[in-house]
Amino acid sequence: MITGSMLYDLVQCPHRPTMDIHADPKKKNEISAFVKLLWEKGNLHETAIMEGLTIPFLDLSGHDGETREKLTADAMSRGETLIFGGRISAGDLLGDPDLLRKENDGYIAGDIKSGVGLEGSSEDLQKPKVHYGVQVALYTDILEQKGISPSRIAFIWDVNGDELIYDLNAPLGKRKKESLWDEYQSALNLARQIAETANTTLPANSSVCKLCHWYSACQENVRSTDDLTLISELGRSKRDVMMGQISSVNQLAGCDINDFFDGKKTVFRGIGQGTLEKMKLRAGLLCQKDASPVQTGDIVIPNSETELFFDIEVDPFNDICYLHGFTIRKNQDPATEEYIAFFSDSLNPDEEKKVFSEAYKFIKECQPCAMYYYSKYERTIWRKLQEKYPDVCSADDIEAIFDPSFAIDLYYDVVKSSTEWPTNDYSLKTLAKFLGFKWRDTEPSGAASIEWFNQYCETQDPAIKERILEYNEDDCRATAILLDGIKGFIK
Repeated sequence: MITGSMLYDLVQCPHRPTMDIHADPKKKNEISAFVKLLWEKGNLHETAIMEGLTIPFLDLSGHDGETREKLTADAMSRGETLIFGGRISAGDLLGDPDLLRKENDGYIAGDIKSGVGLEGSSEDLQKPKVHYGVQVALYTDILEQKGISPSRIAFIWDVNGDELIYDLNAPLGKRKKESLWDEYQSALNLARQIAETANTTLPANSSVCKLCHWYSACQENVRSTDDLTLISELGRSKRDVMMGQISSVNQLAGCDINDFFDGKKTVFRGIGQGTLEKMKLRAGLLCQKDASPVQTGDIVIPNSETELFFDIEVDPFNDICYLHGFTIRKNQDPATEEYIAFFSDSLNPDEEKKVFSEAYKFIKECQPCAMYYYSKYERTIWRKLQEKYPDVCSADDIEAIFDPSFAIDLYYDVVKSSTEWPTNDYSLKTLAKFLGFKWRDTEPSGAASIEWFNQYCETQDPAIKERILEYNEDDCRATAILLDGIKGFIK
């Protein structure tokens, strides 16, 4: 049977359903604590939403699958206004919509999500999420086949408590004329091919795969086949376009890319000349024994007596920035490094405001200084904190703190724009480890730290707090290691 969860997974990784259906279950990784936390938070959110409803509804969630499907059919025949936890099916389609709501002479389907229901930039969230959309489209397809769907309209109740209407026939954007229904039909067709083994999907090396229970099995595959996705930023879509003519990292490294130019364009749809040249350079570095990073553009590093290396920790489930960590260094001497942390011991907004205020004052007291962070996340979160707590500082104050003349985003301003590395990705952990740095924790990751913080909030165990602080300190020190490594090969 084709299910909504199968399509949800397929949109994010078409190889996961292949593995779920056809691979040896013994090759699965253990489910991570963070993924279990995601499930727990999702269930708690769903329960809270339903318990908070002021309108009556029929709860079928406590029954087994076959019983739920019969009871759902009976409930729709009676014209129940709102059904929670139902089950519906038609042909090879099986759906478990969180909600079925009576509309006119039929029913429309909805899901409760613990994430936001729209995606895009933080300033302009307007597009429905495709992986949410294909799920509710499957439910709508089943209702259509049963003759009880009044329209191709579905809805999402998201983490903010908002109801978001998903018009499945509407174009997904000004440039993208395809609709969610088109995306659903494409995903459904591929899912059926996978189920029938008529279509062969391939694994890929991607950051989104790290929490998947097939991660180790897929990594073994991509490395044994020297898959093109081992090249940083050469993802699944580029790989699939190229692989008919270039099928491995070694082949790309050794080829004459002029053979793939057609005038000023390449023969690969959606891949320009500059991108192909960059990918060949990266392939060459990966294939070169003991390769070193190379500088490809100008790099300007401020000369400052005081350096700050800055990293934050955020719990997205509770929408709180609970830790602002700094390593402060004098005269570029590692022996002077000192770690300073501002940690929120609870989910209380007053605590979040307090540590934000303390961190802001700390930076101001350290100025003049050079401040280094990795990617735009810190700046983005601080802008949101300023909006949330405007009496701490002004919007102009935040922009002054992150003035690019002395606040350097090492990822966008240096690594991505002016360097190339012999690594499979350009994450801080990968680059710092390449330079010889080791995290003290055996499982260091931002996802893991979120799970630790949730444990700490429940238990107030000082050992868990210390683990979080050590992890954040190592991130700050890794940023310093990366800066020093970059300084070592600046022309």
